[in-house]
Amino acid sequence: MKGVPGRRRLFLLRLLIAPLAAAALAILAVLSVGAPGAHAATGLSTVAEALRESPVYVDPAASDLLSSADAEALADKIEDADEPVFVAVLPAGYPTQDLFRNLRTETGVTGLYAVRLGDRFDARADSSVLSRQAVSNLVAAVQGAGDPKAQLNDFVDDALRSNPGGTAPSSWSDGGQGVDTGALAVAGAVVVAGGAGAYVLVRRSRRKKEEERREALSRLAVVVDEDITAFGEELDRLDFHPAEAGADDAMRADYERALDAYEKAKSLMAAATRPEEVRAVTQTLEDGRFSLAQLAARRERRPLPERRAPCFFDPRHGPSVADVLWTPGVGTEREVPVCAADQARLADGQDPMIREVDTVSGGRRPYWDAGPAYGPWAGGYYGGGLLPGLLVGTMLGSMMATPSYAAMYGAGYGDFGAASGYGGGDVSGAGFDSDDFTGGFGGGDFGGGGDFGGGGDFGGGF
Repeated sequence: MKGVPGRRRLFLLRLLIAPLAAAALAILAVLSVGAPGAHAATGLSTVAEALRESPVYVDPAASDLLSSADAEALADKIEDADEPVFVAVLPAGYPTQDLFRNLRTETGVTGLYAVRLGDRFDARADSSVLSRQAVSNLVAAVQGAGDPKAQLNDFVDDALRSNPGGTAPSSWSDGGQGVDTGALAVAGAVVVAGGAGAYVLVRRSRRKKEEERREALSRLAVVVDEDITAFGEELDRLDFHPAEAGADDAMRADYERALDAYEKAKSLMAAATRPEEVRAVTQTLEDGRFSLAQLAARRERRPLPERRAPCFFDPRHGPSVADVLWTPGVGTEREVPVCAADQARLADGQDPMIREVDTVSGGRRPYWDAGPAYGPWAGGYYGGGLLPGLLVGTMLGSMMATPSYAAMYGAGYGDFGAASGYGGGDVSGAGFDSDDFTGGFGGGDFGGGGDFGGGGDFGGGF
């Protein structure tokens, strides 16, 4: 079974061992007769480990609720959409105290978590993926469904249409290594005998997203190469020699940092495979330009410059010297950092020297109105705190305010709504807001008296 994806390997192995697991559980059930409180529930760490490798987990004791083939098809649907949606199917007697919070902690991945527990169902999500109200509505829409397969498929379909934030965790495609090949061969024989065609689906959505990312990266590469070339020309024009008369250690350190930034930017861009990785390139270029500004001040015996953002109109102009009020052609007035040359142009009533880039539809436009791909490029120059104010009302700013933007081009650009600092599917460990995962299933965490899933406006109660 060489070449079988990690998630599929897990499903094939589960298909193979499910009868043995069911028999073992039956034996444990017999042995536990007369022992109050005894149970053979699968530990959450096991469930979480499985979810890190596949979006769907079916407990062996709940295999009557969802077959391996149906679970595989549901997992394929989620992976096709490339969204961080997790589904766990657990037996009716599974402990419910703090179930969602503990499952989210053990899994450690940002996402939307749905649990079918016997004949009950509920879900929770990180607020950066879906709001509480959105999750509540999704749960309510499928609450009356008795058939687990239909309920879970309807829930997943509705969730995917809700455009959750982020992308699927990379572990779904990277994991699953080290599985015993002999067991895979046996499992493969079982699958072939039962009809392997049921497991072969084309992942159109994921391929489409990857193609869009490659196209965006290609567009960014042109702009970044221009920036790197311009920085290299600045280094050449500087005509600084570390051994020249008057050079001191501070000047040499500035020059070395600038050279290092130039080489690092080239290396980072050459290694970039996703649009969001361009942020590190432009951040490095900005660091290098500031080092050059410091070097120039030292050589001319001027006060060292304040560390400021680059000129908003074109980062190649270098660090800004002032903030001025400016209104784009369409949009609201905002304060932007400008270089000395553009400050003088604006003071004289002239247009600033604006950086224009290629658009998808052809032609050239200011980078803030040229399409979504330029967000990572701008984010590296202007950072998360400054960028939202600069781009408010622009095409790029409007796009970056959506969770779908974070899914395609990365996140953490500042206070842009749900996209702020978020990449769904990211590994966060226990670093999440536990309030997003409280309330719900009756008694401890599941149903009855929680935030939703029972006892409120939504869910109808279990």
